[in-house]
Amino acid sequence: MPLEIIRNDITKVRADAIVNTANPNVAVGDGVDSAIYSAAGRDKLLAARSGIGELRPGECAVTPAFDLPAKYIIHTVGPAWEGGTSGEIETVAECYRGSLEKARELKCESVAFPLISAGTYGFPKDVALKTAVSEISGFLFDNDMTVYLVVYDRKAFEVSGKAFSEIKSYIDESEVKVRQHRRPEPEAILSSRNVSFDDGPEVFESDERRYFPEVPYSSAPVGGAAPHPQIEKKKRGFGILPSIRPVRRPGGPAEPERKPDKDIEDIIKDKDESFQQYLFRVIDRKGLTDPEVYKKANIDRKHFSKIRSNPDYNPSKKTALAFAVALELNMDETRDLLLKAGMALTRSSTFDLIMAYCIEHRIYDIYEINCILFKFGQPTLGAVE
Repeated sequence: MPLEIIRNDITKVRADAIVNTANPNVAVGDGVDSAIYSAAGRDKLLAARSGIGELRPGECAVTPAFDLPAKYIIHTVGPAWEGGTSGEIETVAECYRGSLEKARELKCESVAFPLISAGTYGFPKDVALKTAVSEISGFLFDNDMTVYLVVYDRKAFEVSGKAFSEIKSYIDESEVKVRQHRRPEPEAILSSRNVSFDDGPEVFESDERRYFPEVPYSSAPVGGAAPHPQIEKKKRGFGILPSIRPVRRPGGPAEPERKPDKDIEDIIKDKDESFQQYLFRVIDRKGLTDPEVYKKANIDRKHFSKIRSNPDYNPSKKTALAFAVALELNMDETRDLLLKAGMALTRSSTFDLIMAYCIEHRIYDIYEINCILFKFGQPTLGAVE
């Protein structure tokens, strides 16, 4: 995946390069800097860092990663927050741009970032996040690389703005509606259907006659036959499901054998277009190029090529919705796209509710959506499956 937000300890992330929010001086700082020195080997890394010397805010330099699960450590110095009036945001942006350029020069295929300056330097986390996503997404539009934005604690991951608060209300309201429409308890089902039991024949009222014949209820076999299992369920309070087929009376006429209208070969020949066919038809209709689509969908080029070459490709829901966002589909078009993959949005899923809100409100920035999904503990869009 080009940009993935993950919750992890950055010293445990496997990537070609790990970015360190370094002390400007040749010394071990706090937070991420201290953790990276401890995991890489304090003495070895400090000796390599000595060869670099002092770094100014926004500047980058490279050392080996030593004992970390990476090849390189890219050291960059973030600014301390001073209210946002001293060029702090531009300096943080410079840290991301310089680190990504170093990773490209080193021919890295993957790089892991912390949220620069959002720890001991006091940078507001929502501003730090917005800056990180903006710089990384801009870089990825012209470069193929997997970038991890590593967050140690989801609770400290802040997303601000009107959309986030409205989505929270949207989810809360939908959860209330789902609870109001839950299936009632068995006792409530029975009382609402006006069905009674006694020691005599089973009493069927309303339209229940369509599903069961009027046969006597007994706990012992009648005429050598056991009681009908659905009547047993009803006696125990399970209620009646309207999908039950009528029961043929013993000795009654056999049901005529039903022959299929079409042979299975004809049915297969007449199948509808696949998800892959529908997807590329929409891409062509909108006049978009392949790179425009897979970059906006946060899907890597190799995986997109696999989709184009496989007419029977079946996506996960999050990948299908990533394409809906990239193509800026409305809700009806999104439902059609999901239907081609045998899927649908539901009101009982937090992930689905967030996606429905974003599509209904035409929020098509996949990185903004992924920040919201991550904050709510949901899978993010775009992936290599």
